[in-house]
Amino acid sequence: MTRAQPSPRQAVDRPPRRKRLDILNGMLLLVVLINILQLWLFTTTVHATLGGDADPVWPAGLASLACLGLNVGLLWYLRRLDR
Repeated sequence: MTRAQPSPRQAVDRPPRRKRLDILNGMLLLVVLINILQLWLFTTTVHATLGGDADPVWPAGLASLACLGLNVGLLWYLRRLDR
């Protein structure tokens, strides 16, 4: 008996439901950690600015933009995973 070869579409099926749930939980953990980092950046930047030190504003802003990029990348991956 010979088996029929799976089509390329079947070979790239979505992961099983349990595996997708594990991936989603890991992504949720990363999003929470990134958002906590952004809140810490915002708090320390406001504290430093109100104290008269404006030096950390731009580096903190760039780090916050990097965090935004990570969150957008995770959202893109999530939408791709859901297809």
